[in-house]
Amino acid sequence: MATNIFQRKLSQIGRSGRLRNIYTSTFCLRSRQNIIVVNMKTVQGQSSHDNSQVRAYCSSTGRQKLVILGSGWGSYAVLKSIDKKKFDVVVVSPRNHFLFTPLLASTTVGTLEFRSIIEPVRNTGFRQTDHFHLSYARSLDMEKKQITCESVLKSDLTYNLDYDKLVIGVGALSNTFNIPGVIENSFFLKEVADARKIRNQILSNFELSTQPGVNYEEAKRLLHFVIVGGGPTGVEFGAELYDFVEQDVSRLYKQKQYEVRVTLIESNQILGAFDERLRKYAEKKIRERNRFTLLQSSVTEVKSDRVVLTDGSTLPCGLVVWSTGVAPRPFVKSLDVPKNKQGQILTDEYLNVLGDSTRSVFALGDCADIETMPLPCTAQVAEREGRYLSAQLAKADPTTEPFKFQSMGMLAYIGRYQALTDVPQVKMQGFTSWLLWRSAYLTRLGSWRLRMQVPLDWLKTILYGRDVSRFE
Repeated sequence: MATNIFQRKLSQIGRSGRLRNIYTSTFCLRSRQNIIVVNMKTVQGQSSHDNSQVRAYCSSTGRQKLVILGSGWGSYAVLKSIDKKKFDVVVVSPRNHFLFTPLLASTTVGTLEFRSIIEPVRNTGFRQTDHFHLSYARSLDMEKKQITCESVLKSDLTYNLDYDKLVIGVGALSNTFNIPGVIENSFFLKEVADARKIRNQILSNFELSTQPGVNYEEAKRLLHFVIVGGGPTGVEFGAELYDFVEQDVSRLYKQKQYEVRVTLIESNQILGAFDERLRKYAEKKIRERNRFTLLQSSVTEVKSDRVVLTDGSTLPCGLVVWSTGVAPRPFVKSLDVPKNKQGQILTDEYLNVLGDSTRSVFALGDCADIETMPLPCTAQVAEREGRYLSAQLAKADPTTEPFKFQSMGMLAYIGRYQALTDVPQVKMQGFTSWLLWRSAYLTRLGSWRLRMQVPLDWLKTILYGRDVSRFE
């Protein structure tokens, strides 16, 4: 009934010619049980409401409004396990999917396809009262309990969101340490878009190196791949690249297979968080590989065609993948809250942001750290924090049990069907560890759809090789 009345009014206004030129303005008409949200037109882009102050969400359910920033491990864990009987959920993120980051390196060379490791946020059982905004969080007013957001799709569209509870899980960026040229000339490996760029660059380099007019020295430069950072991301990308060269380049680019070189640069030891015996095993296996070099040094500058090291020497190369630590995002930098030396938001043992007198703002994952219990920036930590927080929010008193973390262990792929397993009960390496690595990650994928797609991709790679199609 209310809907029909509203539609007749809208029709009358439209016939009067007063509404032209689409510009977003949101009006909520309340009926007894429902909220009707309608996008209307305004005269020459002007509205009777200030568009930057429009509340993009209205609720009459009586439930609290939970706003979740980000769609990474921590935020996604909250979203999947939150009690929907107590909260209406709004997710704000510049990407509309959850990314299974442990397998991201596999997509850079075609071992897995991109869509096999992502799960759309809207697949998590959104109700009519839940919302997703493809937007950036730009600022936070904790006194007003209000977030200012900017649309990813339309940069001049900004709006405010009110909240009862807020979860900040926006993740972090790769740390460039202010080294010149890193942002302009390096590739990062944090998102699907990063992996796609790396994949295109690798394939472009191979194709260009085979074309007439490209001399031997230039071809060698194009086929020299440099990885900066010896953590799990850097090592696993190097492992996937090595498998690609050994299994597919030798078949598809036979004349170039012996010109490929990979250099992994790390100022300390690779896989520093792993057991020493496992770390030495990984170093031994990597050093045994032809044209794969482990270099203990630091980079002082990245140029378009080379990297400069601390001793002044240079390494001509066709690709630089940068994977060294984390740095805060602009939104985190803008927050006037206590932070640690790395720029992470400090929280108490209940994940409450320090300095929030309302105790309604929580932070987790790579963008935050617990003041009394510093934790590593890993997917495992973020997911456990997310599950803990969703359980606490369901309680009448969320401060009854502090967050506790005990590592379940670490896994890392090192190439040629070999991996490392570092768990409290077991330390092992080799082929058996590789089977465990694949099995563990397969069970941790976010949905049965992904658990079906990933094994199929693995099987296709074994039977037919990796797909080397290049597309923008």
